[in-house]
Amino acid sequence: MEIRLSKLHKTKIEVHADVYEIMRMVLQREQKIDRNREHLWVIGLAADNTILLVELVSMGSVTRTIAEPMEIFSLALQKRCVKIILVHNHPSGSLKPSVADKDTTDRMIQVGRIVDVPVLDHCIISDQGYFSFAEDGLMDDLSKSLKYVAPYELMARGRQLGKEKDRQRAHGSRLARSRAR
Repeated sequence: MEIRLSKLHKTKIEVHADVYEIMRMVLQREQKIDRNREHLWVIGLAADNTILLVELVSMGSVTRTIAEPMEIFSLALQKRCVKIILVHNHPSGSLKPSVADKDTTDRMIQVGRIVDVPVLDHCIISDQGYFSFAEDGLMDDLSKSLKYVAPYELMARGRQLGKEKDRQRAHGSRLARSRAR
């Protein structure tokens, strides 16, 4: 379900707090009966960080929501978004990311690399505030994870490392020969 924003709210995301303010308004508009369930949204952005879409991709239970890459990236790709931000709420009010939150983010980072639509951030929101994976440095940590890296990518990274080591050895050999002269 795509969330319609007035032209006033179709703005650029300049800081992490912008995501929170927009999504807080969206959450307040939703029916009270569904507020006690986790929701997962995708914010699709243009190259200049202008919001192209805000889409609710999953509504879960009081403790979790499930989302597959197809659901996360489908409309973002159709709308020609060049980057995305994941946002979900914690009805409990806790802003601490769970193991499942980190795992989902790790997986979506890798899918984003494959489809060339980077995941810039994953924000957890509640009435108490927000938690930004990017602000906390968690996005950087997860981007180094190899858990969901495609096998062909692992092989390519291994070949690249091998080439770099070969260059370093060759450079070291040239230095040793030049010193010996």
